[in-house]
Amino acid sequence: MKPQQSNESSHSTRRRFLKSTGALAVGLSLTNRSLAGTKAETLAVFGGPKAVTHPQADADRWPLYGPEEERAVIEVLRKPTYAPNQELEKDWKAYFKVPYVKACCNGTSALASMFFALKLPPGSEIMVPSHTFFATIVPMRLFGLVPVFVDINPRTLNFDVEDARKRLTKNTKAVLPVHWLGLPCEMDHICDFAREKGLIVLEDAAHAHGASLKGRYMGTWGVMSIFSFQQTKPLPAIEGGMGVYQTREYFERATTFGHYDLPKTFPEDSAYRKYEGTGLGLKFRMHPLAAALARVQLKNLEKRNTEGAAQVRSLNDQILDLPGLYEQAPRADMKRLYYAHNMLFLDEAKAGFSRAALVKALRAEGVQATAYNYRLQHKCALYTEAEWWHHKPEIPDLPGSEQANRTGVGLPYFTSAVPELVEQYVKAFRKVWAHREEVARL
Repeated sequence: MKPQQSNESSHSTRRRFLKSTGALAVGLSLTNRSLAGTKAETLAVFGGPKAVTHPQADADRWPLYGPEEERAVIEVLRKPTYAPNQELEKDWKAYFKVPYVKACCNGTSALASMFFALKLPPGSEIMVPSHTFFATIVPMRLFGLVPVFVDINPRTLNFDVEDARKRLTKNTKAVLPVHWLGLPCEMDHICDFAREKGLIVLEDAAHAHGASLKGRYMGTWGVMSIFSFQQTKPLPAIEGGMGVYQTREYFERATTFGHYDLPKTFPEDSAYRKYEGTGLGLKFRMHPLAAALARVQLKNLEKRNTEGAAQVRSLNDQILDLPGLYEQAPRADMKRLYYAHNMLFLDEAKAGFSRAALVKALRAEGVQATAYNYRLQHKCALYTEAEWWHHKPEIPDLPGSEQANRTGVGLPYFTSAVPELVEQYVKAFRKVWAHREEVARL
């Protein structure tokens, strides 16, 4: 992304530079001293003792269901009803302060409904990151829509507005950012860009239940958005999804597409009321057992997100002074949550060793580290075959996405308090950095 313009004088800039470089020197000195104690220990990859010995089996267990979820499910089993669906929708509208929502059987069906609700002419294009799950993109083709693949910022894994500017075409009608692993996209900048270019703003908030920017929840910035309740998601109901709509037109059109029984509930002047009993061909109703689970999970969402973020901070704040190690960090005005991974990035030049060597050394120490490499959609066969699309998507070079896949290091997202395990992870990281020259030879 382009750096922001600065109006600082050369004097103030120089003072800031000297101050920051002085702080960096102090930081490196402290880092060197803190690593001294681990220098004497032989790396596990070379036969030394493992740094991590604490049991890890339940540290990242998910979902975390308890007695309240069990009671909610049993109640539906004893008295089968679809009432939990309507109750979840009511709760969701109140929590996120949005006018219209519709529960769906999963996030993918909510996405399909959203694309149908757009009512765009065939050949219309939607800007979307390639670094996302297939469901963000593939349902577009059912309505003659075509993706324009946009790069990501490799340090956030989120939509790069400056790259989007370069890829805008005469057919581009909408933008669809994805809040990856619970980190909010810069929706203020995305909305400014969309207003400037006359584009519709959509959101894929499947990872971002309760994340916010400037006090405003993800999923409320666009005219439509979706959430997923699949069992690995921040709000898990085993399966399920939610569509969020800012206008009655979008809500009624999206709902009619996948809910044959609901047009009769629309006002008399609705253009979609006449489709009562048929809908428009699909059935996307959420299972009431899933809705019952989601209602309970929603009640404790903020507490769960806060505790999860604190868990990540308890580890990351103790290792991010290591040279070349970075995290997927939010802006100061963002409130993020975590999902699936604690994502780190390695600058190999600054660290002095490769990502492959780091992962090998960490895993030998007992750290459950992986070389993060996410399937990029624009490299999948589907997008190269004309028969599936109104017109074939352009297959671009996306250097940010490639960099993310070269530098990402995934750690477990600890979902419960495991202070001893965290300390052992910290020890393992510092032990590896204390032996940088040896690690470089792996």
